[in-house]
Amino acid sequence: MLETLLDAVAAREATLRLGAFVLVFSVVALLEIVSPRRRQPLGRNTRWPANLALTAANALALRLLIPITAVGIAMVGQENEIGLFNYLRLPGWFSFIATLVLMDLSLYLQHRLVHAVPLLWRLHRVHHADLEVDITTGARFHPLEMAFSLAVKVAVVAALGAPPAAVVGFEILLNATSMFNHGNLKLPPGLDGALRKFLVTPDMHRIHHSVLHDETNSNFGFNLTWWDYLLSTYRSLPAAGHVGMELGVSDDRAPERCNRFFSMLAMPFQRRTL
Repeated sequence: MLETLLDAVAAREATLRLGAFVLVFSVVALLEIVSPRRRQPLGRNTRWPANLALTAANALALRLLIPITAVGIAMVGQENEIGLFNYLRLPGWFSFIATLVLMDLSLYLQHRLVHAVPLLWRLHRVHHADLEVDITTGARFHPLEMAFSLAVKVAVVAALGAPPAAVVGFEILLNATSMFNHGNLKLPPGLDGALRKFLVTPDMHRIHHSVLHDETNSNFGFNLTWWDYLLSTYRSLPAAGHVGMELGVSDDRAPERCNRFFSMLAMPFQRRTL
């Protein structure tokens, strides 16, 4: 019965992901109004149209131009018994949990890679060039980086022989946590401290968006905090404090370039990105 339920989940991937996105986006956006962490001089009218347009363009481009999905690869692997978990014939519950953890580790390593390789940083800096950080920053990525991320994800899913339902679960979890940890949210200190034991919080991830190089190269996790702790990339507080810290990239502070749709698309190809 459990396997039948999991198969049904995988078959309804698009519907589940869209529903989860709308629900989490609505909740976090409301909480940003009720309990904001920082005052944002560049309001939603300035930043949200371009950020959301880029989000929609990415979703459309990946669906139409790159029909291969991680869930599709997982289904092929399951049907043909390809990949580590299928070869070892591990229990379904173990494969499900291991997929979530190992895919999160691969995301952490990929995140460090796009910061370390200049060519990939050209793409990833579009995400970092946002002059404020809120829920829409969590989905603000250049289409070419999204394509690269999909290629990495497909390779990991194929190598693991990941269960399709686990891949769907990871995608939903990633979308939800990315919106949450980019949210301009003021959490009670006790709650923030408790969550940081296993989950990346807004205060933790905001440090990663600092203009200071050593702060940018910390707190790479999106979901689990374990990798930052284990691999010595964790930073607890920004030097200037969460209210006083500057966000974005140090070499491009102009709102007309950082928060315009076509400027974001062109950003990786400009000389200033070196």
